[in-house]
Amino acid sequence: MAEVLKEAARKGAHGADAALAERVSTLLADVSERGERAVRELSKEFDDWAPEEFRLSAEQIDGIVAGVDPGTLDDIRFAQAQIRNFAQVQLDSMREVEVETLPGVTLGHKHLPVSSVGAYVPGGRYPMVASAHMSVLTAKVAGVPRVAACTPPINSGVPAETVAAMHLAGADEIYLLGGVQAVASLALGTEFVDRVDVLVGPGNAFVAEAKRQLYGRVGIDLLAGPTETLLIADDSADGEICATDLLGQAEHGPTSPAVLLTTSRQLAADTIAEVNRQLETLPTADVASVSWADYGRVIVCEDKAEMLRLADELAFEHVSVMTGDDDYFLDNLTNYGALFLGPMTNVSYGDKVIGTNHTLPTQGAARYTGGLWVGKFLKTVTYQRVTDPASSALIGEYCSRLCAIENFAGHQAQADIRVRRFGTAAADHEASDLASLTTS
Repeated sequence: MAEVLKEAARKGAHGADAALAERVSTLLADVSERGERAVRELSKEFDDWAPEEFRLSAEQIDGIVAGVDPGTLDDIRFAQAQIRNFAQVQLDSMREVEVETLPGVTLGHKHLPVSSVGAYVPGGRYPMVASAHMSVLTAKVAGVPRVAACTPPINSGVPAETVAAMHLAGADEIYLLGGVQAVASLALGTEFVDRVDVLVGPGNAFVAEAKRQLYGRVGIDLLAGPTETLLIADDSADGEICATDLLGQAEHGPTSPAVLLTTSRQLAADTIAEVNRQLETLPTADVASVSWADYGRVIVCEDKAEMLRLADELAFEHVSVMTGDDDYFLDNLTNYGALFLGPMTNVSYGDKVIGTNHTLPTQGAARYTGGLWVGKFLKTVTYQRVTDPASSALIGEYCSRLCAIENFAGHQAQADIRVRRFGTAAADHEASDLASLTTS
């Protein structure tokens, strides 16, 4: 029976509140109706940003990139190389298929990149440079011909490192624009940007709700909520590293759950004490302390089977495993966004540089989906070809009867005409062959 040593003071909320949803709906309608004029007003209101052009020119981009520290550019290139390499391996694993299922009946599928992607790269307190790699670069590996990327200004200025990352990732268009007005511009199109087919990238509650409301008019990657992290650990781990990993994600925001499941009561107590100690000096303690107080949990489990069961019930975005048998969880866990095995890796590696994608399911969505990956930018489409008259007639006979069950007369007629034409053709062909053999 699990023992809770620290319980969350609050429960996580799912979905947007009614006031937020209504506000976002009003903003989207405004952009839809008034286009660039509405975008300019919203950008001025929310970001104090009203440039002559939201899109950065090639000359502006070159100047911004040239002003970034060369060491920082090298770091960005290293991270992008890891992400590009893994995305390419994923792409290479996606086989196109073609098979003959009956004589003269060929079925297949192909993977086609979408035509255009809008990538939102957040700013604010945490300029999410890494999100440029995860969205823009992965889309380009998939073969997307046009990627339009937006990031907000920070303190009415240009986030140079983020722009550099977008450029190095291969963005075809870069816009200095944030919030609902940015994702609305990408999804709906305005005078200064053509609409896109798929909208990706994390953002604040307003951006997330805008993506939810825009879904259908465009595709989206995920309906992302607050970042979640789960640690699964036994007495082979130590409290310092567990506390560090919990707070490393709790700093994302005041509603980010951070949970420890352990079979060691001593580790649980050590971790709680270490969290309290680290919060005294952590530069982001103003956020992390609230998240830990309201959404942090520490649960002592009877055995690894109970940790597994609870982990699958939580279905968290990030799951770190530090036990004497990490492969047990690799082999048996089913509900998670990304798995980090052993003390030598951590969520921060995945968020920034190691090569896997950091845009992942939250709020239980790991029960039914994985995260953003190269395949998200591809459409798997099927095709079929029938070249044998007898096979067409055979399938037509089955199809006709099945259509009749469903009262689809027009569908049935499509099958019946093939039965009449190609069934007769096949029979005539067989008769001709038989006559030829008899005379010879």
